[in-house]
Amino acid sequence: MDTPQKIANGAKPWIEQAETPFIRISNLTKKFGEFTAVDNITLDIYREELFCLLGGSGCGKSTLLRMLAGFENPTSGRVEIDGQDMANVPAYARPTNMMFQSYALFPHMTVEKNVAYGLMRDGVSKSDAADQVADMLNLVQLSEFAKRKPEQLSGGQRQRVALARSLIKKPKLLLLDEPLGALDKKLREETQFELINIQESLGVTFIVVTHDQEEAMTLSTRIGVMDQGEIVQVGEPHEVYEFPQTRFVADFIGSVNIFEGRVSADATDYVRIHSQEGDCDIHVSHGVSCTENQKLWFAIRPEKLTISREKPRGKFNFVKGVIDEIAYQGNLSVYRIKLASGKIVRVTKSNRARHDGDAFSWDDNVYVSWDEAAGVVLAQ
Repeated sequence: MDTPQKIANGAKPWIEQAETPFIRISNLTKKFGEFTAVDNITLDIYREELFCLLGGSGCGKSTLLRMLAGFENPTSGRVEIDGQDMANVPAYARPTNMMFQSYALFPHMTVEKNVAYGLMRDGVSKSDAADQVADMLNLVQLSEFAKRKPEQLSGGQRQRVALARSLIKKPKLLLLDEPLGALDKKLREETQFELINIQESLGVTFIVVTHDQEEAMTLSTRIGVMDQGEIVQVGEPHEVYEFPQTRFVADFIGSVNIFEGRVSADATDYVRIHSQEGDCDIHVSHGVSCTENQKLWFAIRPEKLTISREKPRGKFNFVKGVIDEIAYQGNLSVYRIKLASGKIVRVTKSNRARHDGDAFSWDDNVYVSWDEAAGVVLAQ
């Protein structure tokens, strides 16, 4: 067996070519009649990763998770976990456990009995099971709730009971299908950090399915973005956010402004794009693989834009518009600025002062500008 790799201390085994993947997914496909739910996916995941599969409804992420668990058989392709081909291994014999969004707790059992259920089914003695359950409840901070039933718990507490029950049998791989989807926003944010701490404490490999971009960014060592049955990009959270490889990824991860244009100048160390919809010329301070007059897209995040009433110096990297909408969100304000073409540009501005005497207002004529290295050029 491979020596466990300590992801928590900063190691990145997906970069080290000598590291052996803990999970190998090779050319995996799943069809339901004429519909292809998972389309020829190849993916490596490493021991102790907290890997997130991120995508919209119907993109195939839950189907992929169920094939890893053994609940669905692939139409073609191969799944290997810890060096073992899973082709003929039933779900109950795999080194995995799965936690569902509904939690599926037994309502007539106490917390400790819910957690102990799998151990008792395996014939573990009552005394050994009690010790293991006590340790697990302590880990998930539920020791004082051991005698309560699920109906007497909050949503976050029920989530932790389900997590404890999933982990009590010490699986090598825990699969979590929208594990925090039933929680409210504040509790979900708090529980995300608890989940990270538990995963790091146990050293178990987690694969989490979610449609929530912020959740994936917070939880994961790496993210696999899925669309129409395919994984369209894999990377660490900051890589996927700052360097999306397609318009779909740029648009799906967070908020983004995308300008369509054509190459007007192509050099080894810069590229210029003329955007008709922005009525602007975009200068990018690095070379791009492209040709003269090729259609490209320039993507830039709202927080990387600056609003001003004065026209910026220079000829490049600004647009002019009118403030159409303003949303105050406490820590920041969101401005929707309408250009002459009708295109809306979204800008966020941090609210650092309690009162801003120079604040922008509706119908103000403004300029929006950006640094030449602030955005990313996309070819598809």
